Amino acid sequence: MQLIVISGRSGSGKSTVLKVLEDNGFDCIDNFPVNLLQSLIHNALRDPRQKDSAIAVCIDARSRDLERFPEILLSLDRMDVDCQVVFLDALSPTLVKRFSETRRRHPLTDQNTDLRQAIEAESQLLEPLSDLADLTIDTTRLSAQELAEMIRVRVLGRAQNHMSLLFRSFGFKHGVPVDADFVFDVRCLPNPHWIPELRPLTGRDEPVIAYLANQAEVTRMLGDIATFLESWLPSFADNNRTYMTVCVGCTGGQHRSVYLAEQLGAHFSTQALDVLVRHRETG
Repeated sequence: MQLIVISGRSGSGKSTVLKVLEDNGFDCIDNFPVNLLQSLIHNALRDPRQKDSAIAVCIDARSRDLERFPEILLSLDRMDVDCQVVFLDALSPTLVKRFSETRRRHPLTDQNTDLRQAIEAESQLLEPLSDLADLTIDTTRLSAQELAEMIRVRVLGRAQNHMSLLFRSFGFKHGVPVDADFVFDVRCLPNPHWIPELRPLTGRDEPVIAYLANQAEVTRMLGDIATFLESWLPSFADNNRTYMTVCVGCTGGQHRSVYLAEQLGAHFSTQALDVLVRHRETG
C-alpha cells in the first residue's frame, strides 16, 4: 500500500498536489484528522482488494492532534505501508499576497489574529510534520502548472528504491530556497557577468560553459562538491532518505550556479539515481 501525506502552510499549493495525485489514481482525502490515520490504514490493509491501493491525505493546520503525528508515523513504519510525507511551503510575503489576491480566509485568523500573524503561527503548529518531511517543496516561485509537473516528476515518476536528487541553481540576492537540503555558495568563483559578451547569456550557453570550464577554481569546486555528495548520499539513502535537494547559489543565479548545477546533474545521472536539474532564476 502506498500512502502520501500532504502538508504545508495554507496557500502553499496543497490542493494542486491533491488534484495531481487524484488524477493519477490516488484516493485523496482533504483535511484528514491525524488520530484517524491508523484506523484508515488498518481498515485498508484488512481488505485484500485495497492491499495495493494508493491513498493521499492532506493534514494541515485545520487538523487536530498534530503533535501525535510523529508517534503515528512510527507505527505506520511497522506496517506494510510505503509512506511519504510531502511538505509544501513558500516565503511568508508570498503567502500573504496569495491570500490577499484570492480573498480567502486563513484557518487561523480570528478577531485577535491577523493574516500575517496566522501565517507565522502556522509554521510552529506544523513543525511535527515539517520536521519529518521526506520532501519539502518551495512553491514561492512555482506556478500551479510547475508545481503539478514537479509532483509528477519527483513523486510519481521516482523509480522505486531510487533516491530522487534535485540540483537547483539560484541567486543569493533573491533569497535561499526554503526546501534546500544542501546549499553550496559559489560566489567566490570567476564571474562571467563582468565579461560584456557573456553577461546576457546563462550557464547553459556554450560561450559561458567554455569560459567556466577553463577556470581552475571552477573545476576544483565542481570536483569538491561531487566528492562530498558521493561520500554522503549513500548514508542518507541508508537512512531511508527518498529525496535530496541540492542548491547551488551565486549572486544572480544566471551563470556560475547554473553551470555547476548542470554539470552536477550530468555527473550524477550516470549513477543509480533519479536526477533532475532546475534553475530558479533562469527558468
